[in-house]
This record gives sequence, C-alpha cells and structure tokens, in this order.
Amino acid sequence: MLLIKQITMKRRKIVVAAGFCLSFFLGTLMNLLYIPGFEHHQNNDNRVHRYYHEKQQRVTGDSQLRVGELVTEAAAKSHSKPSSESSHHQDLMLQMRERFDEVVRYRQRQAHGSGTGDLVRPLERRRLMDSEPGNNWDPIKVIERTDNRQTHFQNRLSPSTFMRAKSEKHVTMNSKSINGTPMLGCSSIANVTNVQYLGSGYTKAVYKAALNSSLSVALKSVDFGGHDMENCVKKYSSPGDCYRLASFKILKEMTLMERLQHPNILKLYGYCYQDSNDIQDTVTAITELGSPLEMIQLLQTSWEERFRICLSLVRLLHYLARSPLGSVTLLDFRPRQFVLVKGELKVTDLDDASTEEAPCSPSIPTDCAMEFPARNFSLPCSRGRCLGINEKRNLYNAYRFFFTYLLPHSAPPTLRPLLDKIVNSTGELKWGIDETLLQLEKVLHLYRNGFYLQNNTQMPKAEYKSVMDTSILAENYRCWPSYQHDGCLLSVFSIREAIDVCESHAQCQAFVLTNQTTWTGRRLVFFKTGTASLSSAKGQIVYVRAGG
Repeated sequence: MLLIKQITMKRRKIVVAAGFCLSFFLGTLMNLLYIPGFEHHQNNDNRVHRYYHEKQQRVTGDSQLRVGELVTEAAAKSHSKPSSESSHHQDLMLQMRERFDEVVRYRQRQAHGSGTGDLVRPLERRRLMDSEPGNNWDPIKVIERTDNRQTHFQNRLSPSTFMRAKSEKHVTMNSKSINGTPMLGCSSIANVTNVQYLGSGYTKAVYKAALNSSLSVALKSVDFGGHDMENCVKKYSSPGDCYRLASFKILKEMTLMERLQHPNILKLYGYCYQDSNDIQDTVTAITELGSPLEMIQLLQTSWEERFRICLSLVRLLHYLARSPLGSVTLLDFRPRQFVLVKGELKVTDLDDASTEEAPCSPSIPTDCAMEFPARNFSLPCSRGRCLGINEKRNLYNAYRFFFTYLLPHSAPPTLRPLLDKIVNSTGELKWGIDETLLQLEKVLHLYRNGFYLQNNTQMPKAEYKSVMDTSILAENYRCWPSYQHDGCLLSVFSIREAIDVCESHAQCQAFVLTNQTTWTGRRLVFFKTGTASLSSAKGQIVYVRAGG
C-alpha cells in the first residue's frame, strides 16, 4: 500500500513538472511570436510626469535637425579628459562617429559606402546595441578589426573636422514641410494634452499626446532609464555622451522617415529640441500614431483584415527592395516594429534598418549564409556582394512572422490553394518580392471582384423578402470570424453570397445589408436570429427569410 502511494505521488510530481515545463515553453513561444508593440510598465503616470513636466526646462526654436553638433560637443569634451580615461572614452567616441557617418550617408541619399571614406562593418557581423546586451557589445574589438583605425582616430575626431561637417547641408534638415505638409516643432508640443506613456524598447520611450485637443501623435525620445542608457552609463560614466550615442538612433529614424516616403511607413510630422535631465538639446520626434500589433487578437479577426496586413507588408517590402537609398533591410524584423493605422500596416521602427548588403567572396560559401531559427539559406555572391540578401531576409521574415499565421487561416476555400502556394514559395525563398506581390495582388483581384465564389447553380432554400431603410437592433448571434465579437457581422460580395451565408447558419432567419463597406468595397452584413426589433435605418435593407 505504501509503495502504491509513493508511485502515485511520484507520478503526480512528474505530471506537475511536465505541466510547468509545457507552460514555460508555451509562454516563451508566445513572447517570441506575439510580442506586443511596446514593453509596458506599471508606473506610467510617474514616467509621464517626470519626462514631460518636470524635466523640460528650456525649449529651443531651432528648425534644423542638428546632427554634427552632437558629435562636435562630445568630441571637444574628449580632449579635456585625463589621459587615463581618454582611451576608454575614445571607444565611445568611435561608436558615435560610426552612427554619425551612417546618418550622413542617408542624408546624402547614398545607398552604399561611407560619405567620409571610413570603413563600414559588414552587415552580417554587425552587432547592434538593440539586439545584444550592452555589456556584450565591445567597441574595443571593433577598433582592433579596423585597419589603422586607432592611428587616425584623433585626426578624425578633431573638433575642427566636425565643425566643417556640421556646416554642410547633409547634416541638417532644413525643410519646413514634407510632401507639402508643414512640419511640427517645439511650439506644437509645448501645450500638449492627454499625454500617455505607451511603452519603451531598448533605446526609446514612446508617448501618446494630443495636439490642440484634436490631432493625436506619438512622441519618441531617448529613454533615460532604458537598456541602452543604463548600460552605456555603467560602462562609460558619461550620461551626456551616452545620450548623444542613443539619440543618433532617433536621428537616423527621422532621416529615413523623411527619405523613404511610402503609405506603409509611419509619417514624420516634425521634431523638437529641448533641455531635459541636465542634458542640452535632447531630441523628440513627432510622428503619426498607430496601435501596436497584437498577434493573438489578429488571429481572431476576419480573414479580409488579416490579408490586408499581409498585402500592406509585401507592398512595403517591394518598395524597400528598390528604395531611393537602395535595397533596405529591417534588421530587427518583428511584429513589435509595426503598427496599424486605420487597418493599414506601417513600419514604425527604422533605427535598425540598413542599406548595407553583406560583402562576400565567391571562394567562401559561408559569406552569404542566412541563418534563421528553423531554416538556413545560402545566396550567390555577385561582384563582391551577397545577391539580394536584403530583399530575401525581409521576405523570409515576413513569411515566418506574418504569412504562416495570417494568410491561409479561414480564407475562402477557392483561394486557399493559391494562398498555400504563396506561403510555401516564400518559406522556401523560391519567389522574390516581385512575384510575391504579383500573386497577392492576384488574390486581391479575385476576392474584390467575387471571382473566388464557386459557380453555384442551386437555388436558395427559401425566399427572402426585402424591407428598405430598416435595420434589426437585437436578435444577434455569434459567428466566426466576425467584425463584432458580440454578433455576426461579415462582409459579402453580393446578396447571393449573403443568402448562402445565412442558409449555412442554423440560427439565421434574417440579415441586414448595411451601408458600410470594407477596404475592398464589400458590403458589411449583420446576420440575425429574427426580426422582433425592426427599426428605421436610412440606407440599410433587411432581408427576411420566408417562414422565419
């Protein structure tokens, strides 16, 4: 008897342990795949009060985006430091110079190479502060890998060099408008209302604010309590210089938002310089506001909306493959880097974007290897560059983060073979971005024009009587996937499709053809269990099933 009890207890412990391991695995998987748009904190009110009320002491009216001044000031300070600290501080200056050069290249509209002749670290070996803990990012190794970098370091970082660079047009943003829209400045956000802390990543904190109590915008600034700042200050003991290093990510993002104009890239409205946390001229970007992607919620939405997200993404990647700056890759490609604006997917984080294509040698096959958690690829080396690596990386990430979850699930049956082909071809990288976009546009054409509907010659099971300018307030039932969680609201191409849907639902006795349309032009229809709550509604039509 005692032995049986011991065996039973042992089995229970094994089951509990297995359950714990399973829950941990699922939790980790969900965090990787469905990570929200931002990292939320509990002390939201304190952060808003601290960063947007207490610490804003002076607002500057400069209309230019000052890039060179940040490095100039830091470089000048480096010459006044004791010699025992100079080598350590130069490591930080080197990182700042590399980010400065990158921003300058984008302002010069150069797709490749450095505007100053400095060497650029290969993309595949580049280690971004946002993708690794700060303590593991060793700039000394960067110096060791760069030929004669240390020998010419003082000359390149001399204040006179930066003062000359500062005066050049490519380090300022002089435009007063973007595409004819006046840019916002410090005066625009001086009296913002309804400031809400949205979240933060490694570098930036993001706030929501209302301008003139009407326009809602996002305000992006360096997070003084964030990962980048904390690790940099811990290592270099220079909050001012660490801020300037982190701020180059915001400057780069603003530059790319200005240079890359596309409906699926978040709009830059303007920027502002102000004093904060005893640091002069901290920069705040003013951008379009979007809602973060919640993948679990997206799986519960209609297929039409999920298809729209995938189509938006492919249109974006098609543009990035041939942008004015060259082929652009999103190094940190995750759902959290995107937002939704009125149903359209838009990329919001561009500080980890790059136009560099990995250098290679035909004699070294591993130079053009792309490694992913579940799959590896090897691309050809052409003229010293990995052929199409930026485009291929973006496309495969779109497949593994978006297509596999959003495209085939609950799609119209006649479209599933084509959708499966799209998913499989992108997962194997058999198609490039051109063919992928062509096939998705084909799906849109079939869906928008009703060509996906099966040729059904069978007559409806019942007759339906129409009642004009009428709706049904209650009599709801749930169906999936629905545009409303407490009812059955679907889009249809035609009245005949609405009748087919109603007759496929046992509860349906009537439906309301609304005057609302989806992004594809399809009509939204409410399916109802009865007609007890008929009411007047201009432009809507009720169809009642005979005998219902």
